[in-house]
Amino acid sequence: MDERPDWARRMVEERAARDWSQADAIRALMARLPDDQEVSEQDLLRQWKRWERGDAQPTKYRSAIAAVFNTTTGAFFPERGRRDGRAEILQVSGMDTVDVIARLRASDIDVATLDALRITADRLCCEYAYLPADQLLLEGKAWLARVVGLQHQRVSLAQHREIIALAGKLSLLVGCVEYDSGRPRDAEATRQAALMLGQEAGELSVQGWAHEMRAWFALTRGDYRGVIAASEAGIAVAPTESVAVQLHAQRAKAWARLGDRTQTEVALDQGRQLLERLPYPENIEDHFVVDPAKWDFYRMDALRKVGENRLAEQLAHEVIRAGTDFDGTERSPMRIAEARVTLGVVAAREGDLDSALGFGERALTGSRRSLPSLAMVSADLGQALQSHYPHASEAQAFIAHLRELRGGQ
Repeated sequence: MDERPDWARRMVEERAARDWSQADAIRALMARLPDDQEVSEQDLLRQWKRWERGDAQPTKYRSAIAAVFNTTTGAFFPERGRRDGRAEILQVSGMDTVDVIARLRASDIDVATLDALRITADRLCCEYAYLPADQLLLEGKAWLARVVGLQHQRVSLAQHREIIALAGKLSLLVGCVEYDSGRPRDAEATRQAALMLGQEAGELSVQGWAHEMRAWFALTRGDYRGVIAASEAGIAVAPTESVAVQLHAQRAKAWARLGDRTQTEVALDQGRQLLERLPYPENIEDHFVVDPAKWDFYRMDALRKVGENRLAEQLAHEVIRAGTDFDGTERSPMRIAEARVTLGVVAAREGDLDSALGFGERALTGSRRSLPSLAMVSADLGQALQSHYPHASEAQAFIAHLRELRGGQ
């Protein structure tokens, strides 16, 4: 068992993925230190060795170390924690779900009821990662109908605005699950409704996420110029919101698929810098919050597309570790599935057919999947198998399976 802290282990793995010596890493680190932070290369090398052993933890060098490896401080030195949405409803408002529904039928809506509604919406957005799609869709639509119904009750102007904003967020969630489930027309209609609700409420985040959904839809259809246009529209609306980070990531994914390495790197760096400036999220489980660890997931996709096998492989392992609890429970099964596809692509490119097929099969058998996204990234594995193993029956059988997956969207 490697008992070192995760950040210490990662320092070694990131360095090895780049074929760097410890001295190489120190030189890269020193180039990112402020001019007024004077330290000798020899002293810093001694500290680096202690960090890699896990004997001491970096403090003032954290952000610079993350930048050396093109990620964020929060991703390299994560602050793990989860919020129990159902428990929080009781803690904050003293109400369970039945109580909330009963109070929604009252003629007046009080602060406690709106608080419970907000927390319910947050809880549903946290469950997006792992709850079965049909169950989440049913519950999301039910709560959306309840919230929309509040517009006909006596509410203040401020309450009306909050109700519209909540309806916008729930619409975003419902649209995402509809698209995951292979219902693109329904998802687009719901996305447009979310955009209008966000505009009515003046909620920049809701508007930004509606544009991000358009970029995501375009990405999975192969409309890469459409991805860039939607992302730029969203960034223009919400340039400093958390969603802008994901919009930069979508641009990077599109540029990577268009074969423009320079624009890919520019988009990734813009997103990383914005994420580094944002405060650490209160609730990293919320689907509409860009948690720092997600940046490694974005970079993994882009690096796989541009053929950086070792870096993509290293990030895939990080994505799996970050998305798995200590007891082995997968908290982020959809991210993990795409990470396994990445490992399969790298294995196929490096001549290991058995591992490639093994990773691919595990990726496709998860209970919580986004069919369009999984089909998109799995196409990379299909291409790698077709290119390297055109006459292997096992590879051709798996490619046929992938065609069925894409046809079933």
